[in-house]
Amino acid sequence: MKVIAFNGSPRKNWNTATLLNHTLEGAASQGAETELIHLYDYNYKGCISCFACKLKGAKNYGKCAVNDDLKSILKKVEEVDAIILGSPIYFGMTTGEIRSFLERLMFQYLVYDANYTSLFKRKIQTGFIYTMNVNQSRIGELGYEQNLRGTEMAMKRIFGASESLFVTDTYQFDDYSKYETSGLNEVEKAKRRKAVFPEDCKKAFEMGVRFAQQSTLLK
Repeated sequence: MKVIAFNGSPRKNWNTATLLNHTLEGAASQGAETELIHLYDYNYKGCISCFACKLKGAKNYGKCAVNDDLKSILKKVEEVDAIILGSPIYFGMTTGEIRSFLERLMFQYLVYDANYTSLFKRKIQTGFIYTMNVNQSRIGELGYEQNLRGTEMAMKRIFGASESLFVTDTYQFDDYSKYETSGLNEVEKAKRRKAVFPEDCKKAFEMGVRFAQQSTLLK
């Protein structure tokens, strides 16, 4: 059993990466082989609309034909039992690295038939972990869930399942005094970091456990 997590944050040791590591620890506790890939380490672009993956009878039918740093990663996905994607939220959406990755990952499997069926050969678990500066009450106000739901639905259609974990009001700096953050309450954020973030990490761990267990049932 193999579970891969993709870090769509430019930071390798902060909120998003920490949560992803907890998810993988949860999966590993159930016997899964795990891997964390930092997408910002790779050089790639989003879909270039060459449509080679849609060309009937061609060698790249159902596979992205672009030869760049994502090629080996997309190959790995063919063999995994679960995928977890983590991203901070920038202006209501995931990072550009995640968006470009998802374009390449999903489009190769999408069939332009009447049902928009999938060429991915198995049903696997997929999940998103979102980290953000805003608090829980502002998610609806700013339309975050609506913005992100379309991608989650596409992942479910292509791979079989999708779920998400929203981690809100995150702690962003080691020292807030160095930055212009007068609109933020550093004391309250520090309290939340100490009291709530560990619970978020626990939820991430439980996601990993659940994915590994469900993957076993799907085999």
